[in-house]
Amino acid sequence: MLKPMIYPDGHSGWETRDYATARAVLADPRFSARPELMHLAPDGSELPPAEPGAFLDMDAPEHTRYRRLLTGKFTVRRMRVLSEMVERIAAEHLDAMEENGPPVDLVEAYAQPVPAQMICEMLGVSYEERDHFQQHAMVVTGSGDGDAVVTSFAALQDFLRGLVKAKRAKPTDDLLSDLATTELTDEELTNIGVVLLGAGLDTTANMLALGTLTLLGQPDGLAAMRAEPEPAVEELLRHLTVIPFLVRAALEDVELDGQLIRAGDAVTLQLGAANRDPRWFDEPDRVDLGRKGKGHLAFGHGVHQCLGQQLARVQLRVGLPALASRFPGLRLVEQEVAMRDDAFIRGVHELRVAW
Repeated sequence: MLKPMIYPDGHSGWETRDYATARAVLADPRFSARPELMHLAPDGSELPPAEPGAFLDMDAPEHTRYRRLLTGKFTVRRMRVLSEMVERIAAEHLDAMEENGPPVDLVEAYAQPVPAQMICEMLGVSYEERDHFQQHAMVVTGSGDGDAVVTSFAALQDFLRGLVKAKRAKPTDDLLSDLATTELTDEELTNIGVVLLGAGLDTTANMLALGTLTLLGQPDGLAAMRAEPEPAVEELLRHLTVIPFLVRAALEDVELDGQLIRAGDAVTLQLGAANRDPRWFDEPDRVDLGRKGKGHLAFGHGVHQCLGQQLARVQLRVGLPALASRFPGLRLVEQEVAMRDDAFIRGVHELRVAW
């Protein structure tokens, strides 16, 4: 079902909370992912088109070109190889937690550094430069104020420009080095690095933190994660949906659910609500860590479905069971946990735990 809504610039558009409708829009090439078409600027101004390489905000054929170059870097087989790396990184941070002793902030000690190090591995950031890179990355992906974000984003862009040039001069075994052998320009490679950082760090970090919080609220939640990580992770992805909504814009008139969506209309897809659609999921508000059946939309759907979803799954399937196994008596220090309400991606700024 589609319902009318007013967009920030005053334009009339639509929203849906239905699983089937959201999935249909995401699969339909008549709907665009270009932000400049989405009526999101409150002052009515048009957002600029995506910069070269920022493929998430593009349609075919530009999106297709970048996607083809990147798809081979995120295969299931390659992710299996990377799982050993995740195991090592997770173990290092769990060792540090154990050595320092409780209480700890799980966000700072585990949820953020594990995906940050994986991004460093993927992009080929040297060990000497990782602290500098990760500090700016953390600010950009949710832990800084407006001015700090602007400053850190500029610093990350400069860092990635330098990294691209270094990979062209002296390739290593990483994604940027692989892409440096293609026809992509330095600007495109830099922006691809920014996209991968933005899409792969904060989302996974918040899934690790919120996933742990959810497990601690379930009877035998940690035990269930240890016993069957795969369905438990998929249920957490469905239940939490850390990217709560996506927006698409109609490129032409489209009839959907009995409504005529005019060319130029925007449609907001409430993914969190769609993943709790009772017509698709039984008892959708209940966390069922052994839930089997139909897929969720936490990674989107269609040609823009999250490119790094297998990498995210590897980190969650390794990271959450490793935490549950190392600290089976894990508990919250503070029962009231403040949710992060100043960022698009759902999460928490802090999660203090003990064992």
